[in-house]
Amino acid sequence: MERKQTAAFQGTDQQEKELLAAIEELKIEKGCLMPIMQRAQDIYGYLPMEVQKIIADRLGIPMEKVYGVATFYSQFNLYPKGKYQISVCLGTACYVKGSGDIYNKLMEKLGIKGGECTADGKFSLDACRCVGACGLAPVMMINDEVYGRLTVDELDGILEKYQ
Repeated sequence: MERKQTAAFQGTDQQEKELLAAIEELKIEKGCLMPIMQRAQDIYGYLPMEVQKIIADRLGIPMEKVYGVATFYSQFNLYPKGKYQISVCLGTACYVKGSGDIYNKLMEKLGIKGGECTADGKFSLDACRCVGACGLAPVMMINDEVYGRLTVDELDGILEKYQ
């Protein structure tokens, strides 16, 4: 399994205390794994292996079970998201207007692949299927800001705003 490039895990003692309290509170419930994992993701922003191991150990279940749930449900992130989350629409309308080229150029410029986060934690890059702005194709979002009718040549200027 190829490991994605991410910023190093930097959990705090306070986050671990919150996680352990959540596990204690929820572990008596039937089907507690999903709610515990959701709470853990709320605390950390994603579910790194270190957090999955704590959950598995505290619940007395195999790590594979926690990892299986984390990878099956799209609501869970195994890798951190950047301060600036870039999402490029690869839906049909955007793709035929060049969003694939934009996505590829962003991977090159940021030095990461889709689903990864830059080592400094500043940018993460993901593809999505539709943002509902087909009339502006091709479309990219950075956090909640929408950029439409994009060309590859505009990317440097847009990224500079977030430096």
